[in-house]
Amino acid sequence: MSENSRPSGVPEYGPHQVNPEWPPPPAHTPAAPAHRRQRGPAKLLVAVAIVAAAVGGTTAYGVQELTGGTSAGVTASSAAGTDVVPASLKGTVAGVAKAVSPSIVEIKAASSSGSATGSGVIVTEDGEVVTNNHVVAGASQIQVRTNDGKSYSARVVGTDSSKDLALIKLEDASALKAATLGDSDGVRVGDQVVAIGSPEGLTGTVTSGIVSALDRDVTVSTDESQGQQQQRGGGWPFEFGGQEFNGDTGGSTTTYKAIQTDASLNPGNSGGALIDMNGDIIGINSAMYAPSGAESSTAGSVGLGFAIPVNTLKADLPDLRAGAGG
Repeated sequence: MSENSRPSGVPEYGPHQVNPEWPPPPAHTPAAPAHRRQRGPAKLLVAVAIVAAAVGGTTAYGVQELTGGTSAGVTASSAAGTDVVPASLKGTVAGVAKAVSPSIVEIKAASSSGSATGSGVIVTEDGEVVTNNHVVAGASQIQVRTNDGKSYSARVVGTDSSKDLALIKLEDASALKAATLGDSDGVRVGDQVVAIGSPEGLTGTVTSGIVSALDRDVTVSTDESQGQQQQRGGGWPFEFGGQEFNGDTGGSTTTYKAIQTDASLNPGNSGGALIDMNGDIIGINSAMYAPSGAESSTAGSVGLGFAIPVNTLKADLPDLRAGAGG
């Protein structure tokens, strides 16, 4: 550009200077392309830095942010669960039900004391299933039905009555859909949740609600024979807030911190899944209040259910797999 074509008073700028008042040089001049080439790599480096920070910290959070999803309650320990629910159904009860129902089973356990019907969560493709100890305690025969209607015989691998947890193994099972275990430490009061189980033998029943409270002290019986008898009678006995529900818990009990939910739970939901809206298991349903002596028109769930936090299960799984009993 000649000296005559530049307005008087406008200074001359070098290739690395910016003049906010003077229009940029024409595209054929070398100055503008050089300036664009410098800015491009800088943006790329910033993007790489963001992704690297996500990988070094909470991977699931980075993935959710980049895809526009929600990161609430998701940590690296449950990163695989971020794509459990199809993208088109993300955050919906229908999406959670479609994604997780194949991982929930119905359990029927028989013993000399009676029989029990409960639910369970598949944790491995070859048939490891987690349930409540009170569902299978003392069982001499266990039958499991999966969401697709197939039936399997099962055996008890390990039990932990102090946490009301048990691990059973389906015989000759393969290619099952294992559930994704989430992080119950990230659960908050008010979070929406879904419960899936087999109340009253109705396999694959889906209900929804919210997390009503956290860290509730729930006391359940560890008496095997009493557990089987109470299951037949309509509800697992437990104590909460100094009161006994669904029958006498007896003299042998255990207490744990539970997630409270108003998702509808009924006898048979025990051992089933409490699930967040990402499709991750956050708890194992274990106790529910049902009014005693109520007429048929008022009987059933009243929105007071409890679940064992999934982090308790994850910590206990190695012992259960090792054949722990008691």
